[in-house]
Amino acid sequence: QVQLVESGGGAVQAGGSLRLSCAASGRTFSRYTMGWFRQAPGKEREFVAAISWSGGMQYVADSVKGRFTMSRDNAKNTVYLQMNSLKPEDTAVYYCAADTTGWGRRSSYEYEYWGQGTQVTVSS
Repeated sequence: QVQLVESGGGAVQAGGSLRLSCAASGRTFSRYTMGWFRQAPGKEREFVAAISWSGGMQYVADSVKGRFTMSRDNAKNTVYLQMNSLKPEDTAVYYCAADTTGWGRRSSYEYEYWGQGTQVTVSS
């Protein structure tokens, strides 16, 4: 079992920055691909970023490329999402998730464990 707890959300103005954190329980955290997803009201949950177990590989969605960066600290069982140059369209609930069996997957169905989410609101 893996438990995930997100933090760091809040309200910012367009152009601002936030850093989300996701703390994980479980001894095998360092073996999992981790991802961030987001869901805006009335929309489907969408992929934002993923990072490999070592942190050596990561990729982000085109919509946030150049603005968002994902990282991880396996010693702290934590992953991060640094969000810069935020836009109103980034407003959503952000979720971290663990993919225990694969890498490079963007579908939320491939991720077995989820946090409760943290709200990010960007005003214009």
